[in-house]
Amino acid sequence: MRDIAFVAFLFAFIGIGFRKPFLFVLCFCYIDIVAPQRLSYFLINSIPISLIVFGLAIFGWLAVDDKRDTRWSGRQFLLLAILIYCWITTIQADFPVEAADKWSWVWKALVWAIFLPLTLRTKLRIEALIVIMLLSAASIAIAGGIKTAAGGGGYGSLQLLLNENFGLYEGSIMSTVGIAIIPLILWYRRHGTIFPPDWRVSLFCFALVFACALLPIGTQARTGLVCLVVLAVLSLRSVKHRFLYIAGAGLLATAAIPFLPQSYTQRMETIRDHKSDQSASTRVAVWMWTWEYAKENPFGGGFNAYIQNRVRVEKAATAYDPNAPQNAEASVYEEHSRAYHSSYFEMLGEQGYPGLAMWLLLHLTGLIQMERLRHRYLKTRRAEEQWIAPLATALQNGHVTYLIGSLFVGIAFQPFIYMMLALQMGLSTYCRRREREAGWRPLTARPAQVPARHPTPNPG
Repeated sequence: MRDIAFVAFLFAFIGIGFRKPFLFVLCFCYIDIVAPQRLSYFLINSIPISLIVFGLAIFGWLAVDDKRDTRWSGRQFLLLAILIYCWITTIQADFPVEAADKWSWVWKALVWAIFLPLTLRTKLRIEALIVIMLLSAASIAIAGGIKTAAGGGGYGSLQLLLNENFGLYEGSIMSTVGIAIIPLILWYRRHGTIFPPDWRVSLFCFALVFACALLPIGTQARTGLVCLVVLAVLSLRSVKHRFLYIAGAGLLATAAIPFLPQSYTQRMETIRDHKSDQSASTRVAVWMWTWEYAKENPFGGGFNAYIQNRVRVEKAATAYDPNAPQNAEASVYEEHSRAYHSSYFEMLGEQGYPGLAMWLLLHLTGLIQMERLRHRYLKTRRAEEQWIAPLATALQNGHVTYLIGSLFVGIAFQPFIYMMLALQMGLSTYCRRREREAGWRPLTARPAQVPARHPTPNPG
């Protein structure tokens, strides 16, 4: 019955969507992040919902949407170059079948990141995309936060929304993304307009931030803890009372330690020495193998080239392993077909030096672009521009957090991250278009009085 109701809703949504094609865009973002069709047992799960809505979004934009002020950015052309290069390495991959399997979703993530900025013509659309991304990730983060607060969790055992280990449902990936979206959550609490910024919105945003902060504890992902520390340091640039912020953060961290599970604190202690943990020592060995592999294969081995790796790893006797005896001796073991567990080595092993260079350039130019926007709009007094600099800062902080987290997680082509990159490109092209049309320069503009958030009506 649930499947039949969903199909009926889908047909009604298609009818409405061709009048407002941006609804297809938002719908695909939600489906790509949450994958709600996997909650079904039969009918919906057998229909390629994601591909259908993907096609409807692009076709609807081409057929109906207004494209008069559409602008391309240099990073969209760079994404196009990465897309073509990945296609070339896929057809020449060391493992063609496995490479084609990963290519089947990577190309959609790249095409979507190229297409999405073209639709972000207005502030309302930019904000609507942020809301969909936050609420989609929130459906996963809230489930993980509640289970963690109730005493659940554990490395590899915390079930988020689905009992699967793909996309954002993998613990380390969701921990990284959960911390990376905290700046966007806080931005929306102050500058959002779709939902009026009252106490209910503030309460939900603070609760969502708390749920995201609990994810590294529930998943026991060391990557999440590193990302949380990095974000806390980045936030120093935006806070008004820095010494008070540092003191409060220190007190909060100190007070939280006694309430953390022992298994979590023991696992976090392995950050100091990678040889004291089998997972960490294995990934370092895989990184060394990838480095040597790239020397012989400078153009990479295509997607999933890690399948051929074989590494020899030594684990220290003091290793944290909940299943190992207390007096275990140092051991040497062999591993094969272990994933990269790093976006940088993922790009190096699969796409070689050219692919890694283009990928790094994509992210570096994004950080520079957001810094320029932040600098240009930081001191503007125009009421209609007050949201731009804080959004650029939030996107930049989230981006840096992702880049740090991706040192330890293979998420070079994670679709959610490419939506954040598309948001950056959309914001940049929106600002350039607006400045060109108005002939306006933020630093020389005549100051304008910022109105109250909720102005009272004039009784006269």
